[in-house]
Amino acid sequence: MSIFTKLLAPAGLALCAVAAMPAQAQVEGRVATVDISRAVLGTTAFQTAYEQVNTTYAQQNELRRTKAQERQTLLSTFDTNGDKQVDDAELAAKQNSADMTKLQTLEGEIQALTNQIDAARIYAVEQVIAQYGAALQEVTTQQQIKLVFDPGSLLFAVPEADITQAITTSLNAKVPSVGIVPPQGWQPARESVQLYQEIQQRLLTAQLIQQRQQQQQQGNPQAPAGR
Repeated sequence: MSIFTKLLAPAGLALCAVAAMPAQAQVEGRVATVDISRAVLGTTAFQTAYEQVNTTYAQQNELRRTKAQERQTLLSTFDTNGDKQVDDAELAAKQNSADMTKLQTLEGEIQALTNQIDAARIYAVEQVIAQYGAALQEVTTQQQIKLVFDPGSLLFAVPEADITQAITTSLNAKVPSVGIVPPQGWQPARESVQLYQEIQQRLLTAQLIQQRQQQQQQGNPQAPAGR
């Protein structure tokens, strides 16, 4: 059983457990929510690690960009009908060609470089989340919390029920820094990969929102920031 299934019960099971409790037990202690990906994303160790990855793996990043450009240039030669897209028929026409072999090689190299960078970030996430159980125990004990839910599994929860920031604070104390170079033979846990993907999606969403806001402000210079 993983740390996530141990500490955050699925909503259906948890809600059934609440319903089965005696009425007196239901009102003793708080019920809280924790957004695990947001808790990790807010830690100093995580944010510092991400900056370090950008520096330490700058060469891999640059090489990946170069090879991605090469791939795009090569793919443009597959576009025989000039519609700026490469369809299945155009790919099939190149199936046994030297260009297809080169394309596959480039894609393999790009993926290998991406894997290196992702592994460094997942390794950092995994070190933070290793202390999540202790942080959760500390916060729930201090605040006399009896049940903790994933907010995504609930229809409604008051803002005061969210203890994510408290978990982040506890994690900051327990994990002030993390490494970004995985040891040889290290393999990430499935939960770490899943959490990393959730964090990446959050970062991408925030980036898209910021870009949209900047575009809106450029289109309307008189509009105040944040509107």
